Amino acid sequence: MTSTLPPRTDAPETAHPLTTAAAASTAVSTPLPLRDVVVDDAFWSPRIDQVRLRTIPVQRAQLERVGHLRALAGAPAPEDGVPHVFWDSDVAKWIEAASNSLATHPDPALDADVDAVIELLAAAQQPDGYLNTHFTTVAPEQRYTDLRDAHELYCAGHLIEAGVAHHAATGKTSLLDVVVRLADHIGTVFGRGPGQLRGYDGHEEVELALVKLARATGERRHLELASYFVEERGQEPYFFDAEAERRGTPGWFGEHFAGLDHPGRTREYLQAHAPVREQHEAVGHSVRAMYLYSAMADLALEDADDSLLQACQRLWCHLLSTRTYVTGGIGSTVVNEGFTRDYDLPTETAYAETCAAIGLVMWAQRMLRIDRDRRYGDVMELALHNAVLAGISEDGERFFYDNVLASRGGVERHEWFEVACCPPNIARLLTSLGTYAFAQAPDELLVHLHLGGSVVFETSAGQAAVDVTTTAPWGGRTTLVVTQATGAPFTLSVRVPAWASSTAVTVDGAPLEAAEHVGEDGYLSVTRTWRVGDELDLQLGVQTRRLWADPRVTSEAGHVVLTRGPFVYAAEEADNRAPLVDLRVGRRAEPRPVEVPGLPGVVGLQMRGERVVREGSGLYQDEPPHRVPTDLTLVPYYAWANRGPGEMRVWLGDAER
Repeated sequence: MTSTLPPRTDAPETAHPLTTAAAASTAVSTPLPLRDVVVDDAFWSPRIDQVRLRTIPVQRAQLERVGHLRALAGAPAPEDGVPHVFWDSDVAKWIEAASNSLATHPDPALDADVDAVIELLAAAQQPDGYLNTHFTTVAPEQRYTDLRDAHELYCAGHLIEAGVAHHAATGKTSLLDVVVRLADHIGTVFGRGPGQLRGYDGHEEVELALVKLARATGERRHLELASYFVEERGQEPYFFDAEAERRGTPGWFGEHFAGLDHPGRTREYLQAHAPVREQHEAVGHSVRAMYLYSAMADLALEDADDSLLQACQRLWCHLLSTRTYVTGGIGSTVVNEGFTRDYDLPTETAYAETCAAIGLVMWAQRMLRIDRDRRYGDVMELALHNAVLAGISEDGERFFYDNVLASRGGVERHEWFEVACCPPNIARLLTSLGTYAFAQAPDELLVHLHLGGSVVFETSAGQAAVDVTTTAPWGGRTTLVVTQATGAPFTLSVRVPAWASSTAVTVDGAPLEAAEHVGEDGYLSVTRTWRVGDELDLQLGVQTRRLWADPRVTSEAGHVVLTRGPFVYAAEEADNRAPLVDLRVGRRAEPRPVEVPGLPGVVGLQMRGERVVREGSGLYQDEPPHRVPTDLTLVPYYAWANRGPGEMRVWLGDAER
């Protein structure tokens, strides 16, 4: 798999130091803004529409029901009267998802609803710019005394991201003004100056948010604050030890997990075990790690920082070669909601939090900006189609927090969670999918994800536009048609996934030699003076593949996974008689695509396999079990658990014949 490729050792040549964040156009590539992408895709458009029409309203109702919005208005929460320390982040991610939707689908009712929530946030902001519902209403004297556990800067980061998204979508500054005040307040509190608190957040998020704010406003002070938070992490003396001593209490984790040795107290859990440039392994809480690494990549780009980029590349290589599930999920255990040790990737107890997969997508996109390499796009595609998409039900109203790769039954998605980070997170990602699919570089359009739609991008000779149609993700044909030209040359570049068994390309019907146009970065690039109506057609071979785990992944010894295109497939009890642990997949079996009962539009795989049959009833027997032929039906992993809480397995027994 591409995740095991060695790290790149060449430094990017086109990243330049920025005097202000507004100079980001000098980057290797820049994601296209939502307003310049119209997604029109047979696979993704219905899902994005569903988020817009069902998920966003359902989540808005949950914020009202649970008490988030009442807490913002100063009313008590309905259950215990105490708003949780992370509630503001749920509200912020909902605003971001709704704003993304407004950017592409204007909706006066939703616009007014978002404005009403923003008014609550603005009213809750303190005179000095501080904004946090929990501490303002519960313990104002404890502000910034429990940064390790209490999510203050994490919530601030999500509010900042929401403010940037809302401004980009609507042009309004109502929330942007609030978050600029909040960021400036944070800048007065934290730093290395006299009287400042030399600390950082326990749950990373504010760092990447401040970079977004710097890019939106052109104000470098936000970038410098982001850099401070990243660089301060892991320094000695260790901040959280000093914080605990000053506080004299066990902190939020200590109070809520009394008597337990919560992993949140460890330095690795917080990615604070070493300065970021000296970190070599992905450790600790997986979501926190992804948000930190995303911020590191952002700063590496903005400051042309080779050593920070090299740290990102080391961490990427370690994560993808030793600690990533075949679905693109990350995080092996519920104990620390994160990583354990190399090659420890259990299936039934996999944590693989939806937010962690989303974080991996975010990091991959950022790495693509500065280190254009197919492997980042491949991982972004893998995680999106499997570990992320599994986190939301087919009706858009139920969610997985963790994503197991095997279940003996009883695992179902839920309407909401006490810690509800994942539902609005997946909503904000899917509503912004166009910015992950398409990017622009000088005189170049980049197609990172095979996604249908229309895009507009800038070249040195003016604005160009392209329509994209695709049979992906089920098929392998993607066609780009120029709808607006400039009269000057520009480049169309499309990622050729590692799963493609063949590559054929034509321009206006004339075949090109694919090998001459696919670079070492894995992108097919064609440069010419394009005219309106010109057509670039890419045909990728899509075949079913078998994957085996590294032998050091002992939990999967003797097992195999089937994939097709970007999809990882799984057996479900709805199609195969339990117990699924008895199923075996032959190496010579030829899977064929089929429609799946109860899952309209989903392409499954059907083949002949084997089932292990045991004679007798003893736990141990002196005769080996035998095998009998059976029919197997597999479904894409993302689609499981939509037809009842039956058994499921991604890794199936390898028949070895």
